[in-house]
Amino acid sequence: MAENSTHDIRADEPADIGRRVLRLRTERGLTQKQLAEPAYTAAYISTLESGRVRPSETALRYLAGRLGTTVDELATGRPPHLATVLRMRLTDARRTLATGAAEDAAALFGALRDEAASFALVAEEFGALLGLGDCALETGDLTDARDLFAEAEALLAHEPLPRRVPALRGRATAHLLAGELRYACYLLETAVDELNAAGLHDPDALLLLYTASIAPYMDMGAHARAAHAAELALALAPQVDNPALVAGMHRGVARTLIAEGRIADADASLAKAQELYQQLHIRTELAHCHWMRGYVHAQDGNLKKAESELRTARDMLASKRATLFTVQVEVELADVLRRRGKAAEAEELLRPLLAPTALGAERGAVHAGGAHRLLGLIAEDRGDTEAAEEHYCAALSLLERTGAAGDLADLCRLLGDLLRRTGRTEAALDAYRTGLGHRAAPGTTTLGPAPAAPPPWPRP
Repeated sequence: MAENSTHDIRADEPADIGRRVLRLRTERGLTQKQLAEPAYTAAYISTLESGRVRPSETALRYLAGRLGTTVDELATGRPPHLATVLRMRLTDARRTLATGAAEDAAALFGALRDEAASFALVAEEFGALLGLGDCALETGDLTDARDLFAEAEALLAHEPLPRRVPALRGRATAHLLAGELRYACYLLETAVDELNAAGLHDPDALLLLYTASIAPYMDMGAHARAAHAAELALALAPQVDNPALVAGMHRGVARTLIAEGRIADADASLAKAQELYQQLHIRTELAHCHWMRGYVHAQDGNLKKAESELRTARDMLASKRATLFTVQVEVELADVLRRRGKAAEAEELLRPLLAPTALGAERGAVHAGGAHRLLGLIAEDRGDTEAAEEHYCAALSLLERTGAAGDLADLCRLLGDLLRRTGRTEAALDAYRTGLGHRAAPGTTTLGPAPAAPPPWPRP
């Protein structure tokens, strides 16, 4: 979505403006009379430089022309072309985030935020906050990410909602990664409804929101809603010029196609996304495509290809020091390794992931639950039912707070089967009942009505 960069001139105090006029006049070797004539008097310039009068906009224009500067610099102290320079630096910082380490990009975005804020360049400060939020997502600092995106939203509180959507989507993503699926859906659905109710049919904003809603819908078992969001996103794509948004849409749509068993279509959608990300040199998102293709191959039973794609994704993310995404890929890689008969290697990969600094209740709860589930399966395979039960119960406590219906139902089945085999029939029945309670019918959640589709856009 294009970030407009309109800057209202918020003039400083008269004393600040006066000192600025005095400095610039002195630097240019002008007397007060030479600066003033023919439109003003030397006495007016003297009064202005002493801070006893606030110049009108007409006077500011006149003085700026005489002093060879801009009205903006004279009124606010902003150097000429500062906004343009900061936007160029934002592009460089984005490139660093796309191809390098998040920590390096965060240092660039942080300096940009401070400079933009000091000169009240709101659009540039907003862009820097978005960048810092994305860096925090990559490093797994989800609380920081939420705070940064919320700060960006607040900065544009009086702007139209489409301008704030990238920050809102970032905040929803942080909640999703923390395992707060319902709240992520709530944020995204509320924004869609607000856009439609206000008649703000911005294709870029809506595409971003519909695409972002696919993952939490899928994790919650709301497959019909996910498919509908994908359908709406596909319909919007021809009206969007931003290739990164279109690539993200193709990646999101692939997940709904996998759920429908359309493996070839899912792979084709991922290939489109991958091609766009390669053209844009966005390494993190390209790694996500390899990650998703690994998942596609695993669903299709081609475990060798799945392992290869997941290892590629892990190596790419690790090279960028994208710690949270790296460990999430490792959980899925461990699942493939276990299915390929490499249980020891899978267990060796999983155990470090359960450290508080890797995964946990506040940092990737869904994947932390997945890691415990896999360790439970590995323990069962070697006959250690006590360890298996401990891992299943740990996974259950993590997943129950997320609302990940499909994962919860599968886990309760595994736990129930284990309890039944060890002679605890009543406990097994309780586990099965818990799983049935979490298994929502396709397309239903406890979220309330799905957001309405936007009305058709007029054709040009």
